[in-house]
Amino acid sequence: MDAAAAVADLKEISSQVETAAVFADDGSVLASTFADDAAAERLARVARELLAAAAEAPTASGRTITQLEVALPEGSVFVVRDGTRAIAATTAAQPTAGLVLYDLRACLRALDAPPQPKRRARRKPKAAAESADA
Repeated sequence: MDAAAAVADLKEISSQVETAAVFADDGSVLASTFADDAAAERLARVARELLAAAAEAPTASGRTITQLEVALPEGSVFVVRDGTRAIAATTAAQPTAGLVLYDLRACLRALDAPPQPKRRARRKPKAAAESADA
């Protein structure tokens, strides 16, 4: 699935996500919900800075942090990294963090999924079509 389709699906399934941007390690935005490219680039830049700061934070397991939430009174910023891509999203105040993180991870996984063939519309059986004409 391409990044634009994955972000569109995310917006459709996640009622809590207000804005989102998928970006590469170099900061280039692959797709976003923004009409303004500059806004998408700002969100990606801030998200990369948050991931860099989180990478410096010591963890009990010694693992690198790959997902985070910054909660503010006005809303939250979520960032999830998977390989060489990441997604950042904003929400209103007090989102269901686990659900938002799940939706963001699903969006990134969808980028690796092979394209789904388009389903053809089913035709009415000939007998049913003839009886409908009667």
